[in-house]
Order: sequence, then C-alpha cells, then structure tokens
Amino acid sequence: MTLGLGLIGTGFMGKAHALAYRAASAVFSDVAPVRLACLCDTPQAAAERAAAQFGFATATDDWRALVASPKVDIVSITTPNALHKEMALAAIAAGKHVHCEKPLALTLEDAIEMEAAARRAGVRTMVGYNYTHNPAVAHARRLIAAGTIGRLVHFRGWVDEDYQADPDLPWTWRAQRVHAGLGTLGDLGCHLVSMSQLLMGEIDSLIADTQTVHQTRPLPDGSGHGTVENEDTASAILRYKNGAQGTLCTSRSAWGRKNKLDWEVHGTKGMITFSQERLNELQIYVNDGPKAQQGFRTILTGPEHAPYGEFCPAPGHQLGFGDLKTIEVATFLRAIAAGQEAAPNFTDALAIEHVIHAIDTSAREGCRVTL
Repeated sequence: MTLGLGLIGTGFMGKAHALAYRAASAVFSDVAPVRLACLCDTPQAAAERAAAQFGFATATDDWRALVASPKVDIVSITTPNALHKEMALAAIAAGKHVHCEKPLALTLEDAIEMEAAARRAGVRTMVGYNYTHNPAVAHARRLIAAGTIGRLVHFRGWVDEDYQADPDLPWTWRAQRVHAGLGTLGDLGCHLVSMSQLLMGEIDSLIADTQTVHQTRPLPDGSGHGTVENEDTASAILRYKNGAQGTLCTSRSAWGRKNKLDWEVHGTKGMITFSQERLNELQIYVNDGPKAQQGFRTILTGPEHAPYGEFCPAPGHQLGFGDLKTIEVATFLRAIAAGQEAAPNFTDALAIEHVIHAIDTSAREGCRVTL
C-alpha cells in the first residue's frame, strides 16, 4: 500500500521533511515510495508555490482539511512549537500516523497528553531527533555495547549555537513561554538529552542552573523592548540509573558556534568522543597495547557503518544533515509497514521532555530533581 503524506509547514524543517520523504525510497530499496498528497502553509499562494517546488499534488492553507483528507495517511508537523499539540491530537484522532518535529510540546503536561493519545489510538509516531540516526552514533553504540571502552562511568555533553548571541536581534515568539515553551532547552538541549540517553541509558536525577543572557530584546516595530521569558543557557549535573554520572550544557548565545553538539562517553577502559560539526567522525581512545603507541584514533564513517553505504559506496565522501533526516523517515516508514513502533516515537520523546523540564524545575527551585 502506498502511503500519502500531508506536510504542515514549509520552513527549514518543512523542506527537510519534503526532501527526505521524496528521497527515502530512492536511497533504501526496502522502503515503498510515498505519495506527496497535500501541503499546508499560509497564505494559500505560498502553499501552492511550495507544493509545486516540492512535488505535492495539492496545496491548502487549512491544516484541518489536510488532516481530514482521505488521501493523507501520514501527517508531518514542522510548525512552530505552540501548534504541535493541537495538530498532533487532531491527526491522531483521525487515525493518521504522525511525524512531529521536536520539542514534542510546550509543556510537560501537553507532551503527556499527546503520548497517551497516540498510545491509545495505536498509530505510529516519530519525533525529529535525526542526529540519533547518524551511522557514526550507531557505531558508537555498538562499541559501547561490546564493552570496547569498559563500564560506563561518565558522560560529558554540550550543544551550542549563536543564533541568539546578538543582543540587538529583534524579539520574536521564541522569547515567550506561551509560544516557544522552554528556550535553549527546548530547541537545542533536547537534542543533547536524546543523545545522552541513547548512549548512556535513562537519567535518574539531576541538579541544574539556567540563565537568560539578554533579558529584553527590541520589538520589531521599534516601539520598545520585549521581555525574554525563557533561558539562553542551561547546565545540569546528572546521575544515570546505571550509576554513571554526567554533565550537560547548552547555549543559544555562544558566539561562533553553529551546531556544536559534542559529547564524550567515558568508560573504565577508554572513551569515545564526537562532534556534530564533524558528523562523519568518531574519536576513540582505548587503554590497550604499549603506552608509547596509545592515543586517540579517528574512525571515519563509510559503507561499513550502515546505512552509510546506501547513500554512497565510497568512505570519506560524507553524509549530511538531510541524509540523517532521510534515515529517520525510512525508519518511520519501515515501522508503519511492519506495524511496529519506530524510535524515537512519542514515548521516547516524552522521556526527553521529562528531562528538559526537570532541568528547568531544578534551576527555578534550586533543588535536585528525581526523574
């Protein structure tokens, strides 16, 4: 059966979804093509232009009409955060599978409601943590599972960008909790949490601090300044359920950083490090052999690190952000075809929401929070 896609939103992530759904069956022979059934944006003229560009059969400025369409089997939500809940719940109620960008919702309560609705309805869900689909990350998980670096003892991670570093940038919806929810935690920190729990297991407790670097920003109309209600930076000290410790730091005001999602996994026999800005490489150190010959080794991803070879038969030619989104989409389509759960689904994303909101709670209340 050919599945029909309904895409809501045509910005950065909307285009990424459109390209990934178009590419998935061309890259992966076991994935059936998807019908690009309907695209939604406002105004109608913008929706029609994007539909023609991306290859969708129809366009609309009414997302409810898209959700109700019998030609749509999958609803892809790439809108601003505040719209995720209403759209996802409507799609679930209509029996549609849902692919939603992160963060799942504005509040933890909303995320809980969304996850419960999807679970009751039995629809398949996917949330856009595409960095976790990197072949390099999959290889790191295999090395960890094989005991290559020994027992896990510590995780150190940080994710920084500079899109809010300039104090003269205008005030936008991202500064308001009612529209954006959390700040750097909801936009960037959730990616780091997703990676941390994938590699280390569940977090048991944490203590955290946050700050708003720029308390106000100039209003776009020049009438004054608007208050920034959410955090620009956040830091947390973690304890995992397996006894390991960790630290997480995130900033959306770090000058010079563009997508600096870096992590280190420390074990009793060695360590693995990774940088998202060099997403085709792993660094590994193992305490083995003559001391004079020990040091970090670079593992450059290639066809041996599935599914890299589906994109390119030559090592060192490198994958990119869009390729990770294509892997994410292919994973989702396989799950739908098999009647199985995909990962990360709404349940996985809810676990991430618990962590980022625990960081916010710890920072506001000045206490350790147990998950």
